[in-house]
Amino acid sequence: MLDVRFPAGPPVTVDHLLDEVMAGSRLSVGDDRILDFLVAFGRLLLRPALARRHPELGMLGSFLRPGELLRTIDALRGDHVRMPRGLAFHVPPADVDTVFVYSWALSALTGNRNVVRLSPRAGPMAATIVDALQEALDDADPAVAATQRIICYDRSPTITAALSSACDLRVIWGGDRAAHEIRRHPLAPHARELTFPDRSSFAVVRASAWLGAPRAARAAVAEGFVNDSYWFDQAACSSPRTAFWVGSRADCDAARAAFAACLALAVERRGWAVDAAMAVQRRVAAYERAADLHDDALALATAITAPRRWLGAGTFAHARLGSLAELIPLVGRRDQTMTHFGFSREELMELAHALAGRGVDRMVPFGDALSFHRVWDGMDVASEFTRLVTVFA
Repeated sequence: MLDVRFPAGPPVTVDHLLDEVMAGSRLSVGDDRILDFLVAFGRLLLRPALARRHPELGMLGSFLRPGELLRTIDALRGDHVRMPRGLAFHVPPADVDTVFVYSWALSALTGNRNVVRLSPRAGPMAATIVDALQEALDDADPAVAATQRIICYDRSPTITAALSSACDLRVIWGGDRAAHEIRRHPLAPHARELTFPDRSSFAVVRASAWLGAPRAARAAVAEGFVNDSYWFDQAACSSPRTAFWVGSRADCDAARAAFAACLALAVERRGWAVDAAMAVQRRVAAYERAADLHDDALALATAITAPRRWLGAGTFAHARLGSLAELIPLVGRRDQTMTHFGFSREELMELAHALAGRGVDRMVPFGDALSFHRVWDGMDVASEFTRLVTVFA
């Protein structure tokens, strides 16, 4: 039996769930009924009290603003007719509570019926999101409740296999292990799959630009870095784990010390605290890095050994580069987001071309690492949720 979280209802069998969803109204790409529901849901997330308590929900609410959603639909227009893929089955991770909403929202906006599987280990923020969805449903068209489901079940190969065989698109978040485990369950021959595997991210700072920045700018950059790193205990794929400092050794040492002081103040202002389990994880990770580097993991590390696995909230390796070009041989396919400060658009474009696809799918300023965009991991996700029909007369 499946625990149906949205729309709230009694437990059902997987066959009953699929019958209900497939019997619902047909949707179209950019369907006004879904668009209105997403906008209403986004406004609930932007309520001041909720946004102050959970800033990441405020970011999600901004993503669901009418202008953003309409731009997504407009970007899909072209010579072909866009159609929904059909039934999408989403398997998000348990440790980043908001990520399932982004992929589900884009899939629903493009007219798909959706089944989202929430892990029983999902945190309280997931429950807050489901409550807001349920509230927004009160004034929504019945087509929303008929075609959209959020369910919860523990790891059940039987249920996952049934949903996988029935769907037209399977979306797997959560890393390599989750992808390997779920891929044991075959899809229908016509079905497609989107996977979001293990990724890592890093920050790049021009030391001279940091040293020359006014106090207010430094504070803003530090605040942005805190948002990028601490909202999900640094577990988000786009949260930086290494900071590369570009410039002379003297400038980099001075900039890194000043940055650490600003960062400490920003963390203190936000009131972030580390629980006992996270403190142990962070210390173990630091000792492992120390053993690898024969040095303190939080000291200046060699760029070649920059960590790509999760180390725990607030654990960062640091490395110095003489120029931005020295980053090129260090980048791997697993690297996703590069947050930056002190570089021009022209320099970043030159780096993107020089990387030639070896890694880095996003280059964004500090503070935007967790800002979801329909182009993610190098894919136009909204486009992937549709299929094209060619019409010649």
